[in-house]
Amino acid sequence: MRQGRLALIGAAVIAVGAAIAVGVFSSDQDRLPEGFVAGNGRIEAEQVEIAPKTAGRVESVFAAEGALVEKDDVLVEMDTEELAAQLDKANAEIALARQGEAEAEAIVLQRQSELRLAQHELDRADTLVASDRISEAVFDERETARDVAKAVLGAARARVATATSQIAAAEAESRRIATQIDDSTLVAPMPGRVLYRLAEAGEVVNAGGPILTLLSLEDVYMEVFLPAHEAGLLPIGAEARIVLDALPDYAIPASVSFVSPEAQFTPKQVETLDEREKLVFRVRVRIPPDLIAGRIEHVKTGLRGVAVVRLDASQPWPEQLERRIPPELFE
Repeated sequence: MRQGRLALIGAAVIAVGAAIAVGVFSSDQDRLPEGFVAGNGRIEAEQVEIAPKTAGRVESVFAAEGALVEKDDVLVEMDTEELAAQLDKANAEIALARQGEAEAEAIVLQRQSELRLAQHELDRADTLVASDRISEAVFDERETARDVAKAVLGAARARVATATSQIAAAEAESRRIATQIDDSTLVAPMPGRVLYRLAEAGEVVNAGGPILTLLSLEDVYMEVFLPAHEAGLLPIGAEARIVLDALPDYAIPASVSFVSPEAQFTPKQVETLDEREKLVFRVRVRIPPDLIAGRIEHVKTGLRGVAVVRLDASQPWPEQLERRIPPELFE
């Protein structure tokens, strides 16, 4: 019986100790010096949908949920068989248009020769009619022949221009299809972690239909809600510290990257330092990307904690907020 009581007392002591450890910083919030403000939040990251530009069948998905990916890693391959056939057709049309252009240019050369001959005959007729060696009717016929040769040459040159335009149109279509084929390989636009895998190989997805949801690890932040009289004093770029419940003894350097221009009522899931405040401003505190870069494998969204922002740059940071992340945890 005594051992049972001792075990119960020991469990209670452990529970109280854990509560104290988690609440160390929470109790310090009320003792923050002048020029500092704190708010509760959780670690978040921007979500990016990995989706094709055009509808099609998924050929392969290379990333699993939870996987870490680097920038430009291939994540998804779409089926391109139909696009490849369209590209072959466009390239054949380019070849046909170029052949038509070559034929039109040959006809231009022929019509130019005919025009030179017609002009030469007209010049001779002009000399002969002046000496009454030919009639005016013959002269008129040769003048008409010269005019016809000019018109025919103009038409031949127009056909060359048409063939050139057809080549340009066919080449543009070829580039468009080639771009679609290139876009059928979906790559990671930034380092990140796969949050959701929404489609599998063989499925047909619509244009813009997400296949993967990626958490960007270049933009990791915590959002807090601060009362108006504190948010109004907050400049963009103000220094901040994030203290996570999972690492209560260390502070993560951060800075204010966004302050909402509009106030809102306090969300139910958020507690402010002054619960009498009804209107609050949403503030985003961002962790520097270079700090994230070497610790990507340890970044997890959803971790709860507290963000402390320095309103007065002349105030030194409290000692408990100068305890930086221990390097051995991340390196």
